[in-house]
Amino acid sequence: MKNVALWMSQPHYGYLEMTRLAGFRTLVIELEHGTFDLGTLDQFVAFAKASGLSVLAKVIAPTMESIQQALDFGADGVIVPHIRDAEHAREVTAAAKYPPLGTRSYAGGRIYGYTRPASDAFDTENRRTRCYAMIETAESLEDIERIVALDTVDGLFPGPSDLALARGRGAYAFTDADRTDLRRVTAAARNAGKPWIMPAWTPAERVFAQEEGAALMVVATQNMTIRQGIVSTVEALRKEAVIA
Repeated sequence: MKNVALWMSQPHYGYLEMTRLAGFRTLVIELEHGTFDLGTLDQFVAFAKASGLSVLAKVIAPTMESIQQALDFGADGVIVPHIRDAEHAREVTAAAKYPPLGTRSYAGGRIYGYTRPASDAFDTENRRTRCYAMIETAESLEDIERIVALDTVDGLFPGPSDLALARGRGAYAFTDADRTDLRRVTAAARNAGKPWIMPAWTPAERVFAQEEGAALMVVATQNMTIRQGIVSTVEALRKEAVIA
């Protein structure tokens, strides 16, 4: 299942293994609202990669440190939250790419096999890793065409819930207004020839994502899948008259 991913906010190694066994090949690790510390993230990314999974890290903040740490640990890409406008995006996403393209600082270690990097290693790493700008503020939506045009931005990742709040609509409900904003994201990505990722929790959102050409759909969170499993168990017990 190359075009779908799960969202993880707590570092549970058994859950990661079940994810792989179920056929998923991509994880989005939530660092901003999750419970990963740096030591755990380092080990978790290594375990995920050794298990054959691709890892995208939604970093804790739009800072050089948080972006570089996730990439140095071996993440295949970063999702950068709280982007304001194109100038802010230019400054922040530069940390995801080595010079002369960006400003990422070199650190030896896992991604270079714990040895001296080859002469072309930095260009290779710039191509390997992906930097997705989150579009979740009114300012970033307004400046989206300039943001996606940046050489340090490889694609877009809308944040529908925060975008709805920022646009004065309250809770996100995939309304016509929400879809209008999302279509601006998809059009900007398409016109720039770059991919976009859809957080698609419902069947309607997944249909939308497929129609609009999403490169990847994040189809469930860790808590969603656990809760659904518990609820399904309770419903089965009620049908069996084991519980009232």
